[in-house]
Amino acid sequence: MARRGRYVGADPPALWKAKLASYEAPALDEARSTKSCKHSWLAVRTNCPTRLPRPTAVEPLAHTLQTHDWTLVPAEQLEITRRLVRDMRYEVVPLKNLDDETKHLPAGCVVSVTCSPTKGIFETIAITNDLIDRGYRAIPHIAARLVVDRAQTRDLAAWMSDRSIPEIFVIAGDAETPAGCYEGAVPFLSDLLEEQHGLSHIGVTSYPDGHPAIDRRSLDSALQAKQAMLAEAGIAGHATTQMCFDVARIDSWLTGQRDAGVTLPIHLGLPGVINRVKLMTMGSRLGIGASMRFVKKNSSAVGKLLTSSGYDPLELLRPLAPRIEELGITGLHIFTFNNVESTAKWQSGVLGA
Repeated sequence: MARRGRYVGADPPALWKAKLASYEAPALDEARSTKSCKHSWLAVRTNCPTRLPRPTAVEPLAHTLQTHDWTLVPAEQLEITRRLVRDMRYEVVPLKNLDDETKHLPAGCVVSVTCSPTKGIFETIAITNDLIDRGYRAIPHIAARLVVDRAQTRDLAAWMSDRSIPEIFVIAGDAETPAGCYEGAVPFLSDLLEEQHGLSHIGVTSYPDGHPAIDRRSLDSALQAKQAMLAEAGIAGHATTQMCFDVARIDSWLTGQRDAGVTLPIHLGLPGVINRVKLMTMGSRLGIGASMRFVKKNSSAVGKLLTSSGYDPLELLRPLAPRIEELGITGLHIFTFNNVESTAKWQSGVLGA
């Protein structure tokens, strides 16, 4: 996947190199000191990294393609479950193995491209451009804390419009220090919606498992605020959950959100086929520390999920199957950690392809 030298939209590389240069250290320092953005309040931070103990042994989360026990899913829920798996989204991370792994993506599938504080927004843009050119429906994550100012927000909106990108995923991002004036996703989303972006759908984050750096009330308020902004702008949206291994917690959280007036469709965040060590270490970057603690404290209950045989991402979905429609669960967001080939084989096995 040749990405180097690719920049936003149809602008020549030289122009975007100049734009990149304008966002380097001097501009960042100025942005931090002047707070030129119209928003100055502290909004919600997401994906704050936490420290987790490193597992001492490798326990692969293997999958068994030929033994999906569909008898566990009632007939009336089987079609819904299979549709969710068929239309699931593959999340990929800008790492060095991504070029090789994207070769295994199913044709025309939806690919969610993360935005890391080390690689930056322009790497996400380059990967998104490449995937679009190869026929995939690529959804870039835009990390608000990596956006410098309103001018860069306008540039990003122009890129979205130029590339006819219908959907993005907005997060605060886990950069320890904001690059400019956006402390979180809410103020960035407010500015973006005022630009000529051409979007028809925007995804946002949600936290059944809580967040290590944000209290529950603030998380709930932010989700309500995002929903209100999207509704006012006439933009469709959904909320994707963090990975959470406690099915009861997912059910109770979502029931509470519905009771509180959250109507956004929900995409469940589930781990794909992944090595346990990689899940534990990379999971710390995704704000799932509480869920990791749940796994440790309830090892007997989730032992089957995290052992070397019989792992199936649907283990987390089957208990919710009777309430999928009632709870408004409309999609699956699969955290592949770039184990695309294994996850694609699992999907194919589930669908009997």
